[in-house]
Amino acid sequence: MRNYWSSALNKITTAAFVAVTLSYHARAQSESFLYPVHPGQPGSLAGTMGELRTTHFHSGIDIRTNNMTGYPVVASKSGYISRASMGSSGYGNVLYITHPDGYTTLYAHLEKFLGAVAQHVLSEQYKLKSGEIDLFFQPGQFPVRQGELIALSGNSGSSGGPHVHFDIRDPDNYAVDPLKVGAFKEIADNLPPAPEKIALVTLDKNARINDKFGRFEFYGSKVGKGYAITTPILASGLIGVELLAKDKLAPQSPFYGGVNYLEMWVDSALVFSQAIDKIDLNETRAIYTLMDFRTMRTKGTRFYKLYIEDGNTLKFYDSSPSNGKIAVNPNKLSTVQIRMKDSRENTSVITFKLQPNPVTREVPTLEPLPATTDVAYEVIGNTLQVTARGAKEFASKATIYIRGTVTEAEPDYANTNRKVYLVDLRRGLPDSIVVNNKTVLPGLTATIPSGTEYKYYGDGMDLQFPLGALYDTAYLGTAHFLRAGSEVFTIGTRVIPLHKSITVSLQTNNTYLPNDRWAVYRISGKSYAFIGGEWINDRIQFTTRELGDFTLLRDVAPPTIRAISINNQTVRFKIRDELSGIASFQATINGQWLLMHYDSKIATIWSERPDKAPLKGTLELVVTDNAGNKSTFKQTIP
Repeated sequence: MRNYWSSALNKITTAAFVAVTLSYHARAQSESFLYPVHPGQPGSLAGTMGELRTTHFHSGIDIRTNNMTGYPVVASKSGYISRASMGSSGYGNVLYITHPDGYTTLYAHLEKFLGAVAQHVLSEQYKLKSGEIDLFFQPGQFPVRQGELIALSGNSGSSGGPHVHFDIRDPDNYAVDPLKVGAFKEIADNLPPAPEKIALVTLDKNARINDKFGRFEFYGSKVGKGYAITTPILASGLIGVELLAKDKLAPQSPFYGGVNYLEMWVDSALVFSQAIDKIDLNETRAIYTLMDFRTMRTKGTRFYKLYIEDGNTLKFYDSSPSNGKIAVNPNKLSTVQIRMKDSRENTSVITFKLQPNPVTREVPTLEPLPATTDVAYEVIGNTLQVTARGAKEFASKATIYIRGTVTEAEPDYANTNRKVYLVDLRRGLPDSIVVNNKTVLPGLTATIPSGTEYKYYGDGMDLQFPLGALYDTAYLGTAHFLRAGSEVFTIGTRVIPLHKSITVSLQTNNTYLPNDRWAVYRISGKSYAFIGGEWINDRIQFTTRELGDFTLLRDVAPPTIRAISINNQTVRFKIRDELSGIASFQATINGQWLLMHYDSKIATIWSERPDKAPLKGTLELVVTDNAGNKSTFKQTIP
């Protein structure tokens, strides 16, 4: 009898549990997303989903916290905390909440976690003896209800200032636009996007913009309710249009968002459409194909390309009727209209006209070269553009040498100030070009295709490009030379984007002791970025996701440690390294591991103990740089 009643009771209990669970899931699935910082009160943003960043698309919204930390952060919907990470870069301290409908919300750059998950993370940090931690949880481990306090806002990781980064991700782990999915009333926005510049780009050797080859920028001006470039632009051949535009987030706000929705019309016909509704988090680096990478690298501005290049596989163009490249109508004035729309449907338009103009070799508007320059050259797409001083004779020829073949070429266009020669690199890489009795050595050593693996050998270096490393064909310039006694290895330029890392093996001429703290550094202006490398058979090998100039440097200076405060409650230090950078640090109290948090932006570390016990005894801190140099700090805390 007891077994019968016990069994019946278990069935009732189980049924009740199932009923409660189903009711909870039904309620949670019906919930709308809640604004995670002071819900119901007016809020403001510092960034939007889809905004162009240097290496990726911004995947969520940045919620302002008035340049302060410690704002309460609440769960946007009911669910469970599925992941918690703490680190000194990227998202910093971040929580993920998975919801019954399959969506996940993310809360990043937090100052601290709250509740049971905070204690668990701290315990795991001590268990694993690591401040950098990434933990995943089961559904029943840390349940949360909508509006429940989960964390305090902060400035951790790669944050540029105190704020909360907030993502909404769909069941397929695509980032979706919180302003469309959440429709948060806390954010008021009735301001349309505003254009700053238009750029026109020649897309083949025979195209021209105002009689010239290359890329040219134009300012628009406010005209009525829209914007316009009032003077027609002379054009011919196949051209591309680029747009620099921003979406102001509030009337008095200094912050701008991206422009996710763009359309381009030519003579009332739609030729291009872009809609950034969701972002594949595995493909954010493909941003390099959507924006003008060269201009971003050289000027710091991020133009949207309103044309789809061969290497662009992003899924933002399903409604685009073509690739957006414009074949200029040679018989009529064409009107180009670009429509910009933000997530709240605020819309603006900029208009300009293309005046057909036959290609001409005599261009009176060419300016003189700088006094210190006789000949200049650069690679633009598939073309090598060589510019030389003008001469009395308009048709002075250049002599082009390609693998023993010699050809002569007249300027493609010129005046008495300068001459411009356009060399199609798909027909071969010039060894040298002689113009005005000056010899130009372009230094182009290899054509690297984008759709295959490729290995290059020469110039004191071996390069391995894996499949998918490049977005488009690269015309690679390499060199190996001495500069102020240091070996420099040139591998392409910083304006060639890489999708995947390449492997580099350098054959050095100078003598380096492999275990004497020599390492590879990328030269970045007047500074150096540590790469590392491994010595294998008298060569040093490394991987890089950025091209440019590399050198070998020796770092023998240890990091510096400066105490800020040491007491029974906490210890805090400034740690710095002048060359290779901080690799690791470890603190102990009486020989027992002590957790130290790290904010690389302010070069500061500070302690936290799980039991809040006072710090007493021998404190030891060891800081190691990337070259292996160590510094040690010891002090007794009474």
